[in-house]
Amino acid sequence: MADQQALDEVVRFTSDLIRIDTTNRGGGDCRERPAAEYAAERLAGAGLEPVLLERTAGRGNVVARITGTDPSADALLVHGHLDVVPAEPADWSVHPFSGEVRDGVVWGRGAVDMKNMDAMILAVVRSWARRGVRPRRDIVIAFTADEEASAEDGAGFLADRHAELFEGCTEGVGESGAFTFHDGGGRQLYPIAAGERGTAWLRLTAHGRAGHGSKVNRENAVTRLAAAITRIGEHEWPLRLTPTVRAALTELAALYGVDPDLDDVDGLLQKLGPAAKLVESTVRNSANPTMLDAGYKVNVIPGAAVAHVDGRCLAGGEDEFRGTLDRLTGPDVEWEYEHREVPLQAPVDSPTFARMRAAVEEFAPEGHVVPYCMSGGTDAKQFSRLGITGYGFAPLKLPEGLDYQALFHGVDERVPVEALHFGVRVLDRFLRTA
Repeated sequence: MADQQALDEVVRFTSDLIRIDTTNRGGGDCRERPAAEYAAERLAGAGLEPVLLERTAGRGNVVARITGTDPSADALLVHGHLDVVPAEPADWSVHPFSGEVRDGVVWGRGAVDMKNMDAMILAVVRSWARRGVRPRRDIVIAFTADEEASAEDGAGFLADRHAELFEGCTEGVGESGAFTFHDGGGRQLYPIAAGERGTAWLRLTAHGRAGHGSKVNRENAVTRLAAAITRIGEHEWPLRLTPTVRAALTELAALYGVDPDLDDVDGLLQKLGPAAKLVESTVRNSANPTMLDAGYKVNVIPGAAVAHVDGRCLAGGEDEFRGTLDRLTGPDVEWEYEHREVPLQAPVDSPTFARMRAAVEEFAPEGHVVPYCMSGGTDAKQFSRLGITGYGFAPLKLPEGLDYQALFHGVDERVPVEALHFGVRVLDRFLRTA
C-alpha cells in the first residue's frame, strides 16, 4: 500500500508541474525541458538513473528503468506526456498555471491531461524506493514532450532514435482510462482503454479562377471548398465494430440487462443511456471540418481556398476512409494527410487487463470496470512502432458532477485531491503485480 508521503507528494507534484508552463501551441512552440528536469530530479531521488533526451533544444524527454524481480518477464512501459494545450487565463476561475489547491481540489492546465498521472508515477516510484519495493517485471518510465501536437519531438523521437531504452517492453500503460464515469443512475463505471482510433488530420485545397468579386465566376474556389466541406460534415459514416468496441458493448449490455444486439448498434446505444457516451464516438470513422482559410479582400475572388479536417479511423477502416474522402471532396478539391497515425487494438482478455481490472476493483469495489476504445489518440501510437501494446490506465475516483472528459482541454481543468490519492493506490497495486 502506498504510504502517506506518497499521498502528500502526488498533490505537491501535480501542483508543481502545473506551475511549469509547458503550453504546446504547435509548430514547435513549446518548452518541456523544465518539467523534464523536475521529473528527472525526483526519479534520481528514488535511486534511478534517468536519461534526459532532446530532438530539439528545450523539448525534453525523460526515460528511466526499474529492474524487476523476474528477469524472464517482459518489461512494461509506463508513460505520460509533459506538454499541455493552451489556456486563456481570462476564461478561468483561477489562473491556469497557478497549481492552486483549494477546497480539496488541484486547479490548472494539466490537472487531468496529464500532469496528474505524471505526478502519480513519480509518487509511486519514490514510495517504492522508501519501502524497498521492487516490481515483478522491469518497468520503463517515459515522460514525453510534444504529445499535444505531432509527437515528433517526443514519443516519435524516442521510438525512432532510442529504441534500445525500451528493450523488452511488450505492453504499455498511459493516459485516459480507469476514471469514474457516473451514469446518472447510481452506477459507477471505470472504462479502461484497449484501443484508439487512428489519426487522420487532413488539408483540403480547392483551386479556381481568381477574379473580381462583382463578376460571375463559375470556378470559385471558395464555393468549391464550401461544397466539399458541407458534404464531409453531413456524411453519415457506416458502422464498423472493432473487437474492443464489441467487448465494450457486450459488457455494457450485460451490466444494464439489455439485449446485446450488435445488428442494431444505434438501438443498443439508446438503451444504454448516458453510458453510451463511452462508445458512441468509436462505432464509426469520422471527419470533422475544423479550420477554413480563403481570400484576402472582400471584393477579390481568390484562386485557392484551404480547409482542415480532423479525421479519425477505426482499425480496418483506413481504406474506407480514403475512398470516402475521394468521393466527398470531388474533382475540384485536392486532399492530403497533414498528420497520420495508426489505429490501435489491445486484447481485453490479457493478464495485464485482468490485473488492471483487479487493481481498480480493490479500491472501488462498487465500481464496474469495462473496456473501451478512445475516440482520439495518445503516445501509445508512437510506441506501437516498437511492438508495444498500449492501454489507457490513469486511475482517478471522481465525484458525481465532475465531468472528466469535458475537462480535457477545457476551462477550469481540475482534479480532486482524493482522486489523486485513489490513483496512487491503484497504480501502486497494479504496477507491483503487473
